Amino acid sequence: MPYLSSFITNFLLVIAALIPILNPLGQAPIFMSMTSRYSAEERVILARKVGMYGFSLLLVSMFIGIYVLEFFGVSLAIVRVGGGLLVATAGWQLMSSDPSHSVLVSTDERLTEEQLRQRAFFPLTFPISVGPGSLTVAITLGASFKRSGIDTVLIPLASVLAVAVASFLLYWCYRNADRLLKLMGETGTIIFLRLSAFILLCLGIQILWNGLSELMAEFLIQNWPK
Repeated sequence: MPYLSSFITNFLLVIAALIPILNPLGQAPIFMSMTSRYSAEERVILARKVGMYGFSLLLVSMFIGIYVLEFFGVSLAIVRVGGGLLVATAGWQLMSSDPSHSVLVSTDERLTEEQLRQRAFFPLTFPISVGPGSLTVAITLGASFKRSGIDTVLIPLASVLAVAVASFLLYWCYRNADRLLKLMGETGTIIFLRLSAFILLCLGIQILWNGLSELMAEFLIQNWPK
């Protein structure tokens, strides 16, 4: 029973840490705004690939992310700065695009499997769906894993299951996002997607500021007169 309790506790911990920052339901309109010109079939494929890529990216970050950053001498603050710039840029591009291109209208052009794969990873998976905030949480959780006893097996297993659940929720919300927007009509959809783009821009700036604040605080601590 102690083993089961440890498994459940860690599963709930990872879920509670990832779901709020992944925010699958809140990210769904942003996904729609970036894929609104694709067919429904292509959006389903993209949603599935985002879920798969997100699962892989979170697991890699959780289990080896801290070692990769240490190897290259990159801090989490730098990850936030770079990721914040990418997110803010994506938000700005959506804000600056033609409003008529944000409406749910499919084009006759069909994307190849390779094009879908590329667009599913960047920018839909990273940095939009699984951004620097999510990666930082995953890396932090991985660094806190116990490295002895039965927990060496139980905690990683619980974490893998939790990441799988979070990734499935991301896929499910993206797959069904168009149903909500279709109910809103063309004008309502344009307004909603523009608002989502603005929120994405603000999130990117906030992530960037958090990273810069950490760097400035570290600089002041190291250089403050003794």
